[in-house]
Parts: sequence; C-alpha cells; structure tokens
Amino acid sequence: MTSTPHLHFWPGIGVAPMARNERGWLLPTDDFLRHLLARPELALVEESCPAEIALHESLQVRPARAVLPAELAAVMDGDARENYAVFLRVRDGLLAAGTLEAYYLQLMRSGAVDVPAVFIDAVVQALLRSLLADCRDATQVRAAEMLFRPQRITQHEGRILAGDSATLDMLNETAGLGDVGRLLLESGALQPRIDLQVLSADNAAQYWQDSGRHRFLLDLTHEVSQDLSHGLTLKMTRAGSGLKALARVLEQWVAHFLGVHVQIEPAHQVQDSAWRWHVGLDVESTAILNDLYEDRPVEAERMQRLVSLFTLTFAEPAEMRADVAGKPVYLGLATRADGTLRIKPQNLLLNLPLAASV
Repeated sequence: MTSTPHLHFWPGIGVAPMARNERGWLLPTDDFLRHLLARPELALVEESCPAEIALHESLQVRPARAVLPAELAAVMDGDARENYAVFLRVRDGLLAAGTLEAYYLQLMRSGAVDVPAVFIDAVVQALLRSLLADCRDATQVRAAEMLFRPQRITQHEGRILAGDSATLDMLNETAGLGDVGRLLLESGALQPRIDLQVLSADNAAQYWQDSGRHRFLLDLTHEVSQDLSHGLTLKMTRAGSGLKALARVLEQWVAHFLGVHVQIEPAHQVQDSAWRWHVGLDVESTAILNDLYEDRPVEAERMQRLVSLFTLTFAEPAEMRADVAGKPVYLGLATRADGTLRIKPQNLLLNLPLAASV
C-alpha cells in the first residue's frame, strides 16, 4: 500500500494525500471521510442541538464509527438529520466497497443513484487529484475541473470559453464581496465587475498559486481562422485548446478504471456516414447524438449547443466488441438550453463497446 504525493492544486476543496491499494485505487481513509463531513450542509450552526453537536464532534474523531439509529433520531432539526443520514449512507457505501473507484462504479452501475451530486463530485475530484498527481499542465488540471464542477459556456470574440458556473453566479450576485456586495449591487451603489482571466501560458503560474483559480476561464476553441488574400480563409487547430486537455484527462480516466488505453481527439463532425457507436458526455449531447443516429430531425438551436465532438479509438481493437472493432467511437459535449454544461464522466465507463473479457 502506497500514498499519493501531496498535491498543490484545488486548495481548500481537496483532500489530504490518500492511500492506495495494490491496484492503485484509493482507500476511503478517515481523512477523506472527514473531508466529506466538512460539507457546509453538515456544519454546526448556532441552532444545532446537543445531540447534533455530539454526533458531529464524535464523527470528527472517529469518522468510521458505527452510529446507532437512536443517535440520528435524537437530532432535532429534520434537515440536519436527513443530511447526516445521507453522509452515513455514502460513508458506509465507501467502506463496504473498499475503494473510491469500486464505490463509484457500483453506484453508477446500480441504475439508482440515490446520492446527492455534491458527494459524487467529491469522489470524482479525489480520483482526479490522484490521477493528475504529477501533472504540471495548468490547462489539463483546469479541464479536469469540468468533470466535477458545472461550467457555463459563452462565446466571445470567436472563442468558446468555459467558466466555473458557481463562481460566475457568485460574482454576478455579489461582485465577489459576499453579502455586502449583494446589498450594494441591489441598491445600485456598485456596478458588477467580473474579474476573470482566460487561462494561458502567460498566467499559468498564477493559476497554480491563486486560491481563486476557479475564476480562470478555459478556452475550448478548437480551430482559429486567419483571413488570407483573395478571399481565402485558413483554419488552424489550436495547439493549446482546452478540448485537447480535456481529451487527455478523459484518456486517463478510462485507463484508470477500465484498464484499456484509448486515444481521444476533438473533431468537427462525424466523418463516418454509418457510424456504429457514440457516447454523450452529458445529457444534452446524448440526446442530440441519439437523434442524429436515428435520423430524427435536430433543430438548429439544439445543434448550436454542441460544444465539440470527439473521436475515441482503442489502442487494441481486440478490446472492443467484435462487431465494432476498429471503428471510432464518437463522443459529444453539449450545453443545456441555459448555457450550462455538466459532464457525466460515468458515461465513458458505462457505455463504451468493450469486449466481454475486458
């Protein structure tokens, strides 16, 4: 059993270095359980009753200890009681599964996900933090955030930009000044000012050091156009595209869980008129690709929500189902109608055409 090295990104929302088993999967340590217990929904407040205080403090000391039904029933506030019940259900599931990976797979394969997204996101974040332990590519780390933090997609000056949805909402509501900022904005005494930067090589060092790194936008533009003479336009692939960084993260995600090596590349369209397999990385792209596959009409407004397509190819075609071996798998990425994007990384684990022996 080994431990992951200390990671310096995602401060304040990350977890302490975690132990791994022989397979390299993460063990649900007491420190990780304390990280889940530190959720705002479980924080003690002035109105917390003695039973809740005793339960919380005892779990901080021994987060894996058995909790009697009577202890939970003694918590007077109904919402708090339900929040602790959810925490205990997640905790017990993690301990029973033995690793974060096994718990995540079991939960997603069950078809009945009864755990709030905040806990699932915490598990995904811990997994990605371990996977990217040695990564020093700020664009790749920022792209990984898309797997556990919803994004808001905008177009600006020909570029497609992804911003952290919660951060953008907070800045729009409070100008980054908390409740005081909200009051000033509502009174008209303060004009909203969004302090954001597009992540680039020039400010990557600041990204690593900045505790407010969720204010960095990720450029998802795949191609840029350059006007030439005689009315010609040259299209060039951007070497530093956030889509390429996202593809690298997804490759590691698949290899870690499924043990198969794939190559993922951004694409503009489905090249194969008779494509055989596709996977949506979110709810919207799944629906769009399903409609296109079935030759159902897709409105222009829905098509415009597609942020990108990707091609996924297996390094070893024998690891695919025999009827699609050697064929590319098309992936989709799309926003909701309100411009938000929530990636479902489990889709890549559940829906790839794997051979039965893999």
